[in-house]
Amino acid sequence: MNTRQTGNVYEQMAADYLEKQGMRILERNFRRGRNGEIDIIGRDGKYLVFVEVKYRSGDEKGNAAEAVTTAKQRTICRVADYYRYLHHYGEDTWVRYDVVAIQGETLHWIPNAFPHHYSARS
Repeated sequence: MNTRQTGNVYEQMAADYLEKQGMRILERNFRRGRNGEIDIIGRDGKYLVFVEVKYRSGDEKGNAAEAVTTAKQRTICRVADYYRYLHHYGEDTWVRYDVVAIQGETLHWIPNAFPHHYSARS
């Protein structure tokens, strides 16, 4: 399996898990051209949720959740802002950024994993 296929398998695992927890999946692999991608977008109660999925086969490459760097968080926030603009979600929309970290066969969902990063760039 190549990297993209592996990613798809674990993103599907994460989406299935989130749906079982009550989240409604709206989109997967939402892209803003070459400016970034959000793995899963969903609704969880009043929240519009942007989810980053990270997988590590073991501990040798570090913790999966820690792989969501500040730079990656900023990218996710920029793409999320674009998604909200495209779909006419106003400033009053409750937004949350979650991470689903899969380490080996263990899945860990981290709601509200990081805050919104504001940027002058769009």
